[in-house]
Amino acid sequence: MRRFSQHKYKEETEINLTPMLDVVFIMLIFFIVTTSFVKETGIEVNRPSAKSSEQKGKANILIAIKNNNEIWIDKRMVDIRSVRANIERLKALNSQNSVVIQSDVDSKTGILVKVMDQIRLAGIFNISISTLRDN
Repeated sequence: MRRFSQHKYKEETEINLTPMLDVVFIMLIFFIVTTSFVKETGIEVNRPSAKSSEQKGKANILIAIKNNNEIWIDKRMVDIRSVRANIERLKALNSQNSVVIQSDVDSKTGILVKVMDQIRLAGIFNISISTLRDN
């Protein structure tokens, strides 16, 4: 009698993760490219409201003036004497040059005027002041 040896061949199954990783990386690249990065000044400002406020396009340089007259650019507090140098540095990094100033309702107008003067001395004349829309 012939003996049949029954060998059970186990088929090794593998999950190939390469296509899935490729898709994940492609999606990651897509989201990085299409994401618009939100620029912030680093502080919260109580902006004044205005009935005549208009929606402007995106600005690439944001400046905030707190109620105690501190000036913030790129999440850093700066002195009025260094505003021009910071604006010139940011101007060199961006092709579109526009500035939005977020001035607190309780800040002094003199500081706002000095900041605007430093921005103009840095060579940017497209300056807007951020307000809340008063309905």
